[in-house]
Amino acid sequence: MMYETNLDKNNANFTPLSPLSFLERTAGVYPDRQSIIHGNRTYTWSETYKRSRQLASALSINGIGKSDTVSVLAFNTPEIYEAHFAVPMIGAVLNTINIRLDVETISYILEHAETKALITDTELSPTIKQVIEKSDKKILVINICDDQAIIPEGAGEKIGEIEYENFLQTGDENFNWVMPKDEWDSIALNYTSGTTGLPKGVVYHHRGSYLMALGSITAFSMPMHPTYMWIVPMFHCNGWGNPYTLAVLAGTSVCLRYVSAKNMFNSIADHKVTHFGGAPIVLNFLVQATDEERRDFDHKVNVVTAAAPPPASTLEAVQKMGFDVTHVYGLTETYGHISVCAWQDQWNELSAQEQSDLRSRQGVKFPMMEGLAVMDPETMTHVKKDGIEIGEIMIKGNCVMKGYLKNKEATDEAMSGGWFHSGDLAVMHPNGYIQIKDRSKDIIITGGENVSSVEIENTLYKHPSVLFAAVVAKPDEKWGETPCAFIELKNPDDRVTEVEIISFCKETMAGFKCPKKVIFGELPKTSTGKILKYELREQAKSH
Repeated sequence: MMYETNLDKNNANFTPLSPLSFLERTAGVYPDRQSIIHGNRTYTWSETYKRSRQLASALSINGIGKSDTVSVLAFNTPEIYEAHFAVPMIGAVLNTINIRLDVETISYILEHAETKALITDTELSPTIKQVIEKSDKKILVINICDDQAIIPEGAGEKIGEIEYENFLQTGDENFNWVMPKDEWDSIALNYTSGTTGLPKGVVYHHRGSYLMALGSITAFSMPMHPTYMWIVPMFHCNGWGNPYTLAVLAGTSVCLRYVSAKNMFNSIADHKVTHFGGAPIVLNFLVQATDEERRDFDHKVNVVTAAAPPPASTLEAVQKMGFDVTHVYGLTETYGHISVCAWQDQWNELSAQEQSDLRSRQGVKFPMMEGLAVMDPETMTHVKKDGIEIGEIMIKGNCVMKGYLKNKEATDEAMSGGWFHSGDLAVMHPNGYIQIKDRSKDIIITGGENVSSVEIENTLYKHPSVLFAAVVAKPDEKWGETPCAFIELKNPDDRVTEVEIISFCKETMAGFKCPKKVIFGELPKTSTGKILKYELREQAKSH
């Protein structure tokens, strides 16, 4: 039998995959179910669909269209959620930017991305004003004026031409948007620190975002109509794909503009939150909460945590509080999480300490991924499944990025040998579960943020007193990891202090990137002068 003869793709049997279809379906099937809760503002799925179409229409009227970049600098509010659908509705590409970045980095991103429109929160106005002043290109700036904002002194200025709500009113809520003709079309652009210190633009496609949304559902056994508390910033890998996951499941987003133990407990108790995700620091907030900050709740809350593996003691503590924690692993280049520590029934018989140790592993691939392996990056051979031999985590599947924007060399290098090279070192256990043993030497993950040690070192070398500088990750109970700087001075008698070095870094870098600890002394080196970072990592643990 010739199964392929005259059996071709046509409009009836083949449609490009796009997460935009999820919103359209849910608005039709569950129009009156709550989609978003943000303070006193609440929306239904029909309203979210209408608002997204209005935003798409308004952007289109202003000349934004196919392959144009729309950047967003915003907290977790309804506006950034709506942009996840509105921007791709017109074939444009959504670029969500980390709100903690400095003026220079944001300016670089807007220039590199060739941003045509910027949606931004007025709380960020001091930074955005400097960014706009530095740009020699005309950018349409739209102001988010959020009634939940706590505006610090010197902020709150409306930098743009129009407020977000007024901008929506210029659009048509029945805007006739169209699905992409090609699922390989770009849907989002996210910037990562990479290993050089310069941000790299990671490009996602519609197919990958669609599959990421569905993969999360199956990996976590998520039910219909979950109530999801937004702690993971939607500027991080598009919220790990969860704006689209919630649209599939007709769930409810509880927006959390400011993350604190009190705000988390209040949301969980008041809105019956069933799911949330966050870096290990979020788990520490819960564990260390005071009696005044805590609220009682009588339902199970499912938690997904990523970044540096949380300490076993933290996992054990939150489990006892009623939080069921799943540990995942991923990168910006993989749309977020692509491996999960899938739980095995027989592990329930183990001690709490043994269970927590198992939960801290990075686990096995998500169902939408084709390959997750630990290999020797030189020979591309698999390491032994003995939990001892170390190799690099390699990834393959539809949720690997299209590539780095305007950087073919880095793209080809990252995907050489038919696998994406993560840069993370791990072992493979006999049961097929991976476990990270060391991060890529140039990346420190602090509070869920990627920080390039090379970028910090480059800054330190600009200080007139510094002869040699090296930065490594120092384990931290609160942040997971923090940058620790080792400095060898040009003149040993120099009286430069730790405070002076940190202040020097803060002059040109975002605060979260700056060293939290500075140690002075001669740096250990090889016979050829290479700094021995593995020795410094051990030293950092004891300081």
